[in-house]
Amino acid sequence: MKAILALEDGRIFQGSSFGANGERSGEVVFNTSMTGYQEILTDPSYKGQIVAMTYPLIGNYGVNGEDMESRKPFLEGFVVKECSKIASNWRSKQSLDDYLKENKILGLEGIDTRALTLHIRKAGAMKAVLSTIDLDEKSLVKKAKNSPGLVGIDLVKKVSVDKKYLWPGIRQGAYKVVVLDCGLKYNILRELAKYKCQVIVLPAQASAEEILSFKPGGLLLPNGPGDPAAVKYVIQTTRKLIGKLPIFGICLGHQMLGLALGGKTYKLKFGHHGANHPVKDLKSGKVAITAQNHGFCVDIDSLNQKEIEITHINLNDQTLEGMRHKKLPLFSVQFHPEASAGPHDAEYLFGNFIALMKKYAKT
Repeated sequence: MKAILALEDGRIFQGSSFGANGERSGEVVFNTSMTGYQEILTDPSYKGQIVAMTYPLIGNYGVNGEDMESRKPFLEGFVVKECSKIASNWRSKQSLDDYLKENKILGLEGIDTRALTLHIRKAGAMKAVLSTIDLDEKSLVKKAKNSPGLVGIDLVKKVSVDKKYLWPGIRQGAYKVVVLDCGLKYNILRELAKYKCQVIVLPAQASAEEILSFKPGGLLLPNGPGDPAAVKYVIQTTRKLIGKLPIFGICLGHQMLGLALGGKTYKLKFGHHGANHPVKDLKSGKVAITAQNHGFCVDIDSLNQKEIEITHINLNDQTLEGMRHKKLPLFSVQFHPEASAGPHDAEYLFGNFIALMKKYAKT
């Protein structure tokens, strides 16, 4: 079946559909990962976005039940050069095509994904419509222009859980950690469990008082979708908790922590999406290859650097990738130390969080 991806600037990409049929709008971005499409599909941070993979062949190892990063895929559409007709892996349970059909996600294949990627790099990430229903190009471009986009939109409330739950495995851990579900990836919880933490997941709307009622050893602010400045309730909650317990922020959590500390955020031209982004640790001088997925960034110049130390910098564009408070027990990073999929260079940061909770517990 024919399918069309129409960008708000009038650029059209025609191809064939796979997965579900229908029509969806979202911001189109490209991801440079060579593997890990299942983890990308189930990363809630892609809510509101149509994801184009730069690697040409996707789906060749199928989909399994163990590598999910959330309860379902939240992205608006999935664009590839070629969706593999063969799913060959001993862990595979179904094909990518069937998985997208099952979850009502639109797929598009057979377009020049290199041309799409180069266009986004030059013009920037932009609003788009993916459709198998309306094949009128002018109509689709108009719909893309009128779609909401990401700026100023709270997408966290669309991906967060409705009620609290305990991550299975550790009932009486060395440390109790509260994680606000802003669209978190499960591997964050798996990493905490590896360090013998009891993990309590709360809805993003949980109040500071509710969080403190669990008497946690620390708070983790995880990844999630969209514009951090639009998630004002989490920013306000975080501001109330600063200095009261150790805080570790990841991706959107890093951005919201920056806003809670008085900083500002801005939208990147085409974001960082992939598993190959070099980040330098300014203290050690070491460079880690990291997994990233974000379209917004904390403005370095907006932070009070008498109180806040810049810890990590992106070597591609010199944007802020990490910070810590010089006196209070909190730190955050823009990249994904839990990987999934991606390199594990930055996994040590979970150990740093454990050490911070241990130190704070003695004070």
